[in-house]
Order: sequence, then C-alpha cells, then structure tokens
Amino acid sequence: MTKSMKDFALTYQKLGFSVLPISLNKKTPMISFANRGPMTAEEIETFWTNNPNANIAVRTDKFFVIDIDVHGTNGFESMKKWEGLKYLTPTAQAKTASGGKHIFFFKRDDMALGQNIGMLPGVDLKAHPNNYVLVAPSATDKGQYEWDLEKSSKGLTINTASKELVSAIQRLSKHSELDGIRYRRKRDQDEKSATAKLFETIVLGFGGEGGRNDKLASFVGGLLLRGVDDEQVYELAKLANENGIDPLPLQEVLRTVESMIQTDRRGASLAN
Repeated sequence: MTKSMKDFALTYQKLGFSVLPISLNKKTPMISFANRGPMTAEEIETFWTNNPNANIAVRTDKFFVIDIDVHGTNGFESMKKWEGLKYLTPTAQAKTASGGKHIFFFKRDDMALGQNIGMLPGVDLKAHPNNYVLVAPSATDKGQYEWDLEKSSKGLTINTASKELVSAIQRLSKHSELDGIRYRRKRDQDEKSATAKLFETIVLGFGGEGGRNDKLASFVGGLLLRGVDDEQVYELAKLANENGIDPLPLQEVLRTVESMIQTDRRGASLAN
C-alpha cells in the first residue's frame, strides 16, 4: 500500500521532528509556526486529511542543515575549497529538488551556532529554530526531495556535529547568537546606501522586540519603492523575518506586507 503524505508527516513527527506543512510547488508554510511548539500527531492528522498533497518540511530546532545549492554559484565547488570539509563526518544527507544537497547534523549543547545565509558562495547554514527545510517525498516544480541512501550514514542516522566542524562553521559566521553581537563592516552606517541596508536586513532580520514592526514596514516600503514584484516582496519579507533573532509571527508579517502593498497601489492609482 502506497504511503500518503500524511503517513510520511506522522512518521517524521514520531521520530521527533517538528513538522510543517508547505504549499505545493512553493516553499511557503501553510500555518503560522514561529515560536510555537511542534505540531501534534492530532494536528498533523487533521491538517493532511484536509490538505492531502501538502509538502512536508521539518524545523531546524534540534539540528542544523548545510544547504548546498547549484543555482548561479555552484555550492559543491565552494565546499571543496572549504577548510571545514574534512570535518564532515557520516550523517544523514538528502538530495534537493534542484540538484543540491542537505547535510543534517544535530546541534551541540556546548557550542552555539547561529544561522548563516551565504555561509559560503552557494551554501547556506540553516540553524534558526524558526527555519525549516523540505524533506522527502516533497516535490516542487524543480523535482523531488530524496534521502541520499548512498552518501548517508547507516540507517539515515543524524549524528552530532564534531567540535571541529562547529568551530569551522563559526569562523564563517557573520554574527553569533551566543552573545547577540552583530559583526558589521567598519564603516559609518550613514555612508551606506539604502539599498545596501535592504540587503543587510535580508541577512540579519528585523532584530528583537521593540522595533521589529517598524523595521519590517521600512523594509517593505524600500522594496516597493524599488519596484520589486509583490510576490517577491512577500518572500523577501518572510526570509528576513526568519533570519532575525526574534521573528515576528508569520501572519503578522503577511498582514503588514498586504497592507503596504494595498496602500502602494492606492497611491499609484491617485498619481495616475
């Protein structure tokens, strides 16, 4: 009997993963999940009964993922040149829909590891508890996710990263979540262009409580001012939010983006 997506989702949940439903042929979550506990078996049962074809993702809460991409810059070539390559011990690996690779390691309790988008050219480090990666048998318009049985450890076991591997990754990190310090270029912030600040926001997020909503609004306004398509504004806002140290609830981000897009459209209509 063929297993359904619900069966796979329940299996991942029983194995201890925090499961998320993801929209078909996209990578967007179908529920609000930031800073909430994992879906229960009952919630998974109900959701996939109503959405039987939804893709499956797992949150990078207990583990991190080295995400190797092949679009633009070939991440595999970057990995070959990285001094940390020699510390990659056997662990679970997956083939991504686009021909890349996900390498899974459990986090260490004795060493902090922050998320690092652009860890190497064509390579991201997914490590924030509110981030996620798609898992088999999810599929997008680019192809299907599959566990790499040939390259993985026996039994698809996720092993704990060695101290040497974590140290090598930390040396590449743009910032450390251990002490909340952000390492920036040594140049006056006022000299940076507004566009440069937008790029930085994508990587660093909207910060902690107290200013996140204002920074989100400023970020979205900057994108709209530069003519970024509405769909991409949504995706960039979600990405920036996920990269922050204290993300906003997803629905709050979406509501803000929708409101600003509608305001921008009304302003354009009046101008014409």
